[in-house]
Amino acid sequence: MPRCTAALSIAISGALLTAPIAPLAAQQGAIVRSTSIAGAPAGAAAHRISYRSTDKDGRPIVVTGAVVVPTGRAPAGGRPVVVWAHGASGVAEPCGLSDKPGLFAQIAGLKEMLAAGYVVTAPDYQGLGNPGPHPFLIGPAAAHSVLDAVRAARAMPGAQTSAHYAVWGESLGAYSALWSGKLAARYAPELTLVGVAAAAPPTDIKANLTGGTNAAVRAFLMAYAGESWSKVYGLPLTTVVKPATATLITAIARNCVSLDGFKLRTKIGMLRLAHQLRNVDLAASPRWAALMTQNSVTPDGLAVPLLIAQGSKDVIVSPAVTKRFVDRLCAARATVRYVPIAGGDHVSVAKSSVAVTTAWLRQRFADAPAPNDCGRL
Repeated sequence: MPRCTAALSIAISGALLTAPIAPLAAQQGAIVRSTSIAGAPAGAAAHRISYRSTDKDGRPIVVTGAVVVPTGRAPAGGRPVVVWAHGASGVAEPCGLSDKPGLFAQIAGLKEMLAAGYVVTAPDYQGLGNPGPHPFLIGPAAAHSVLDAVRAARAMPGAQTSAHYAVWGESLGAYSALWSGKLAARYAPELTLVGVAAAAPPTDIKANLTGGTNAAVRAFLMAYAGESWSKVYGLPLTTVVKPATATLITAIARNCVSLDGFKLRTKIGMLRLAHQLRNVDLAASPRWAALMTQNSVTPDGLAVPLLIAQGSKDVIVSPAVTKRFVDRLCAARATVRYVPIAGGDHVSVAKSSVAVTTAWLRQRFADAPAPNDCGRL
């Protein structure tokens, strides 16, 4: 989900990785290309990588991302790995973040994690910064990109990692983190997942796509999901909207989320789309409704300690929907640290919870007993 609220900013993003990608290596997570990134935080080195992964159906793909490694000697047993899973940046190929100037600033808690000695890896996800389509809000595809990013980080020369890792994401990245927690034991059994932190996670796709309080935000999210799913699942937009609306959705979905300000033509397009979608219910189509259910997050499989943060003023991911999910987790006897942020909005939730989340990560890597708020909610 996007990092912006009612002031969503959209702009076409910049450069792609233009050099040819090497042939696929023999295993998932194998690095097929690595280039240094200038301006890494003090005491660290950073690289943009292309690494091998799989799509939702297990077919081989190449994904891009970044790896940031502390300099100096690694501790005995190796450095833990934290995957930072970013919020929605778009669904078009130019919308990856690993080649953008603001990469380091958008990783919540990066300074604290590097100081703690963690290797931090930040995947772009399939179809962002690499050939598409991008599977927006498609759980298994997101999890594969995240879990193979851990393998790629471990393959970096000099990273000296352990097999222990955690996943921390915000918004779309929080969704990706939870799906990674569900699939980790099956997809990456050689690794040890110690915990999943999710800031403002969309969990009930129908409720999150249709229940927001801002019409422009709902239109924006439906445009991204509609364009992505129409390509990934071969499901034409015209099964749920008129041809003119489908054309507008495709046009808007070419834009990437940034913090540079709305382009006037995109503002106009969003208002038009919000008007055209005011009576559209994607869930009224059995095929679209089934995909919403299929890609929603359920408590089953989430056996690792969880931290879920949610701002009370979030107009993109409903606090009520997140709280219902937490209640379902508790009913399923999950171990949950719940962090409500009074007055918190969607943009700030991950950075507002840096202190509590990084402290929680330290506890997970130290194998301390995980806190559980379920008895107090």
